[in-house]
Amino acid sequence: MTQSKAQSGSRSYRRVAAAVDAVCAVAADFDATTLDEVVLAIAAERKRIIEIADADLGPGVCGQRRFYPDKDVIVLATALPSREHTLAHELGHIVFDHEGAPAPEVTLEASDDLIAYMLSQRAHQQIVDDGEDEQAEWEAETFAAMLMTRLRVFNNRGAGVSVLRFDEALG
Repeated sequence: MTQSKAQSGSRSYRRVAAAVDAVCAVAADFDATTLDEVVLAIAAERKRIIEIADADLGPGVCGQRRFYPDKDVIVLATALPSREHTLAHELGHIVFDHEGAPAPEVTLEASDDLIAYMLSQRAHQQIVDDGEDEQAEWEAETFAAMLMTRLRVFNNRGAGVSVLRFDEALG
């Protein structure tokens, strides 16, 4: 596994908060106040498709970011206790440009179970060989928590975009 961009730095709440601020600014520009709308807004801003799919993933796997040459796919486990948090976590990986699991086009013809198994095995071997990418996971998890908090505040205070703009003005 090559060194991800996240590993080169140390854990920084400021970096994560800046990313959440940037995502919220994009969300405001696109009038997006739900997480699914935010994902669509980020995809439009990046000019790169982000698809959301459900699949039966391996034990303990809640979500995955799959990287294709022309798009990203966020795969969520079908029976998640917190779909929104997992979606925000995987979006964090995309926002921070963490390495995704490359998914060759030939795997599109394989079953979801086979794909999940292959990716789980590959990820496990990378952990054994190179150690866990704790920095990337920390960033994605912290991003998810901060973003979900901001979205809850926006939605509880009403008038989503005006709240986003007000929060931007306050910094």
